[in-house]
Amino acid sequence: MHRRPRLVASDLDGTLLRPDATVSPRTATAWNRLSLLGIQSVVVTARPPRWLHALEAVVGDHGVAICANGAFVYDVRRKTVRQAHPISHDRVQEIVVVLRERFPGIGFMAELATGVHVEPDYPGLDGEWLPGDANEWIPDGAVRAPIEELASEAVVGKLLARRETTDDDRFVQAVAETLGDRAVVAQSHHGGPAEISAPGVTKASGLQHWCDELGVDAVDVWAFGDMPNDLPMLRWAGTSYAMANAHPDVIATADLTCRSNADDGVARVLEAL
Repeated sequence: MHRRPRLVASDLDGTLLRPDATVSPRTATAWNRLSLLGIQSVVVTARPPRWLHALEAVVGDHGVAICANGAFVYDVRRKTVRQAHPISHDRVQEIVVVLRERFPGIGFMAELATGVHVEPDYPGLDGEWLPGDANEWIPDGAVRAPIEELASEAVVGKLLARRETTDDDRFVQAVAETLGDRAVVAQSHHGGPAEISAPGVTKASGLQHWCDELGVDAVDVWAFGDMPNDLPMLRWAGTSYAMANAHPDVIATADLTCRSNADDGVARVLEAL
């Protein structure tokens, strides 16, 4: 076994959660026993704050999650954003101009600290690509307007860019190449949109800020993930695990591979502690 951790960090979807996006009893038990062993834990997810309220079972005693790919540190129980590393309003508008020119028909959705701004013609709003109840993804109260009408005071954690109802790795890579150093571009699920964050904002930066506050060095961190947006975090952590169901790039990068999320892979590793 690798060096015993002082902190364990895990992605949620495709990693800590089962394929149906729930927490298995086995995983909840293993995750929550970490504190009894003197080991801290934190979830680090692409999910926006509003998708975390049903998952208090895995946010630990501190009740905090690093979300929106590192843009927000969110207190799940108090429903408040403790820290934000947003994309500036001017940078959002610059990105939109550049991508509209490069990809005709592209649509945008902004995940905010306090809600959602989504374009009426964002691909798939009829529910074609949305799992479960589309209203859970686009909640009541969401602003539905062109992204050019985004309020200047809006705190944008993540800008989603979608061309088709199912986008592939090539589209996400093309967006990244087009934007260059204007932003960080990631992908958190198969067929998902390009997820755009402020320069330097990744799961690794969010996790590093959290660990710095706790006085935990990277070498003492174990991290689990399954998709390309997890790669910065996995490279930063002292010990990294890819799920058996992970994207090929993640499996190629991680130090170790564990069982799939359908088979309680994270729990099986933690139980060995």
